[in-house]
Amino acid sequence: MPEGDTVFHTARRLDAALSGRRLTVADLRVPRFATADLTGREVRDVTPRGKHLLTRLSGGLTLHTHLRMDGAWRVYEAGERWRGGPGHQIRAVLGNEARTAVGYRLPVVELLRTADEDRAVGHLGPDLLGPDWDAGAALARLLAAPERPLGEALLDQRNLAGIGNVYKSELCFLLRVTPWTPVGDVPGVERAPALAARLLHANRDTFRRVTTGRRDTPLYVYGRARRPCLRCGTPVREAEQGDGTRARPTYWCPGCQQGPAPS
Repeated sequence: MPEGDTVFHTARRLDAALSGRRLTVADLRVPRFATADLTGREVRDVTPRGKHLLTRLSGGLTLHTHLRMDGAWRVYEAGERWRGGPGHQIRAVLGNEARTAVGYRLPVVELLRTADEDRAVGHLGPDLLGPDWDAGAALARLLAAPERPLGEALLDQRNLAGIGNVYKSELCFLLRVTPWTPVGDVPGVERAPALAARLLHANRDTFRRVTTGRRDTPLYVYGRARRPCLRCGTPVREAEQGDGTRARPTYWCPGCQQGPAPS
């Protein structure tokens, strides 16, 4: 699942390919905006906001997209074959004379006035990779619901924007508590926002995510169910956290992390 660092890297690639150039190709393959004609508009910039992408165009328009679970943007040189998936998965195409950006499996494709961007992203908390990052404000939002499980609070983009399921599990490991520990019971919880920002900044320039500092074993617990913990050797456990469609696989080490956990 794309997280804040992946979205940041994607925005930078799109910005380099599109910004400062006029669109010669623009195709939004969603019913609501299928007839929108964006050709001739200049791309002003492509900005990440948490897990959201804002492609700002001349004339006061913004294309808002979100990758969610398996969406992706791919950039191709002129004449290069598109290889990101079958044609029916394409949701957006933006191109100029040199490069074309193709959005695959995008669950959110929305055209709105730039002045109305807050309608799409105004609910988000401080952006871990944004210029407005404020660790104190993020901490205050986390502490506003001290009874909430830490894992759920970290995933809530209204608290701090950019954390996904991988960083949730890794942060809880580094804080030495299980993801089901109430926020108010986490020792040193004030360290969580700064630690989250440090991890995302360390990974924002690459699609290969590393939290351990080791390329051979890049993650402490995420995706390592039943394998020995890198610290203590206890088998890493896996369970779902959340309800219904919001439930996510969660990983933790019962030897290193203290607090409640599923049976």
